Amino acid sequence: MNYFKTGLLIAAITGLFLAVGFLIGGTSGMVIALVIAIAMNGFAYWNSDKMVLRMYGARQITRQEAPEIVGLVAELAGRANLPMPKVYIMDNPQPNAFATGRNPENAAVAVTQGILKILSREELAGVIAHELAHIKNRDTLTMTVTATLAGAISMLANFALFFGGGDRDNRMGIIGTLAIMILAPLGAMLVQMAISRTREYSADHTGAEICGNPEWLASALQKLERSARGIENREAERNPASASLFIINPLHGARADNLFSTHPATANRVAKLMDMARSVMPGGGGRSGPVKQSRDKRKQHMSPRPRSSRGSTPYTDGDDGSSASDPSRGPWG
Repeated sequence: MNYFKTGLLIAAITGLFLAVGFLIGGTSGMVIALVIAIAMNGFAYWNSDKMVLRMYGARQITRQEAPEIVGLVAELAGRANLPMPKVYIMDNPQPNAFATGRNPENAAVAVTQGILKILSREELAGVIAHELAHIKNRDTLTMTVTATLAGAISMLANFALFFGGGDRDNRMGIIGTLAIMILAPLGAMLVQMAISRTREYSADHTGAEICGNPEWLASALQKLERSARGIENREAERNPASASLFIINPLHGARADNLFSTHPATANRVAKLMDMARSVMPGGGGRSGPVKQSRDKRKQHMSPRPRSSRGSTPYTDGDDGSSASDPSRGPWG
């Protein structure tokens, strides 16, 4: 259903773009709009990842520089049957993360310094798995196309007054032209945000399957929302169109799960993840996550942590039992 809904929304924003072109210039305008859309999407397809990483000052890191993070990404990518993406660090205090890239073979996962300071290893695994889910579902390409079309619609709408507003033969007239200038970008924004919200729910579900424990991601989302509210992300505020890339809305002022939000309400996302965790408990068919499986290999690099007194869940082996209500503190800093 999510893919069907996303397809309909992409069709809607494409149709809106062509309609604006038609209203401005008739059939010729619609053809020109189509050519512009193809050209802009072609450019975005090849360059959007580089542009957004440069925008946020992201720096690529290697396994030698950060073995814990890169190793975790590699293990989760293996569980998701994905090629190893490039890993980037953003010198940003707001805890957040995003994925980008035109396809799984040319993908990147970027995390902020802030996220490494507040999340446990289990919670970070949930976040990275969520971003890998976007790559696996090819959401990065979907959002690139919709963002490009939304920007093109706004551009065409701004040209409407110049090309048609003062023309006496213009059948729309000044009122119609002004309506296009206002309503077309608004409609494009609403469709873009609806696509973003739809893909976030899907990535939460797939990410929970990849990391092996929905509670890890649920706990991470709760921590990220609380922390992100009080820390400004200046780059995102200057480029709000990129807000939909992040796991948590990086902008101030948008909290509700409504038509104008780029992300679903965190409480709704957490509720769905916890429902997912509860649904597998009766069958006991879950699996342990990569954090638990590889912990013994890293003990010499990490100080020992007390084990949880909680019992086992379908996603753990029983001796560590990390969950949304009892996550272990992070070793990242």
